[in-house]
Amino acid sequence: MFHLSSNQSSNNIESHIHLLNEIALESSSDPTIALVVSDTNIKNNVAMSISHIYIHNKMVIKTLHHTVNVMTTEAKLFTIRCGINQATNLNGINKIVIITDSIHTAKKVFDSSLHLYQIYAAAISNELRKFFTKSCDNSIEFWECSSHCGWSLHKAID
Repeated sequence: MFHLSSNQSSNNIESHIHLLNEIALESSSDPTIALVVSDTNIKNNVAMSISHIYIHNKMVIKTLHHTVNVMTTEAKLFTIRCGINQATNLNGINKIVIITDSIHTAKKVFDSSLHLYQIYAAAISNELRKFFTKSCDNSIEFWECSSHCGWSLHKAID
């Protein structure tokens, strides 16, 4: 499920931040939820991706990757892939919440007509297939959080 923010007005941004805070609060009280907050930036032809994974209000994994000469979409898909890969390998997790500034890129994972990104889609789909095979109650959600929103957990990695 994809949850997009509406950037039209400050009221919509505040409402979206409120929803993100509710998700963070829910995940802090439930040890079966992995909250993955990620960000990707490219400056001077160097891509930097960072993600934090929180379980029960504690950061359990922090990853930082640098690479050069990579397309923006590839860097963003790589960051999403790493977060999903790490979250699906944690024991006892039945819900993954990905909070990213790259929501439109995340949607590309599930678009089989985009041949350029099939390697990422295949890798992510493989991890998700294993995750969903463990239990039919397992779920994943994608939430958009752009850098200009100023949400506290995203600010920590931006």
